[in-house]
Amino acid sequence: MEITGAVEGYLKVIYNLQHRPGSDAGPVATSAVAARLGVARPSVSAMLARLEHDGLVRRHQPRGVTLTHAGTEAALRVVRRHRLLETLLFDRLGVPWDEVHEEAERLEHVVSERLEGYIDRSLGYPTHDPHGDPIPRPDEPVETLAALAAAPDGCRFSIRRVSDADPAVLRFLGEQGIRPGTTVTVVEHSPFDGPVWVALADRDARLPLPPALARAVYGVPVQSN
Repeated sequence: MEITGAVEGYLKVIYNLQHRPGSDAGPVATSAVAARLGVARPSVSAMLARLEHDGLVRRHQPRGVTLTHAGTEAALRVVRRHRLLETLLFDRLGVPWDEVHEEAERLEHVVSERLEGYIDRSLGYPTHDPHGDPIPRPDEPVETLAALAAAPDGCRFSIRRVSDADPAVLRFLGEQGIRPGTTVTVVEHSPFDGPVWVALADRDARLPLPPALARAVYGVPVQSN
């Protein structure tokens, strides 16, 4: 099967869902793939059957899918290209961080391997994109991250990644100073699925984050001195 832009799009989505922070890298639900791509489930099922036939995915019951070794290699190529493009657009062209994902989606399927290498070198071989997602490189382990929503009260939390799935979420978090490299203190979790209250070092006021936003921010606890 030819690795077309459409195929790359599916493989990238499955990879990102399999390896999102807090996941166990197990099977990804067909419904999750359909939701991320904005495609009807029957169309997704038909494409997954083609990908399975060509040895790129393995389907599991009920309605789950994982990448094969060949599928993972193909997915990593497009994931790497996408995140390098996001970094180029943000660092060199000044595209806002809530817009770079959509622009990189348009460009990722037309960049040659040679041009990708030039971009990587010109950027100084970056390790992470503007949202904190690691830029894949061979034989490098991926840091295990947890969602801010799961951090206990009183925890100092170093933010490493922010989900780029929703530009509105990125705009809001960026305006509030919630970015990779920021450290916050989890003040308290409100009961009944209320907001997670956090404090930033440069602010006196606490900031309430709705649960959906707290689940879109990932990082690691910071040991107190």
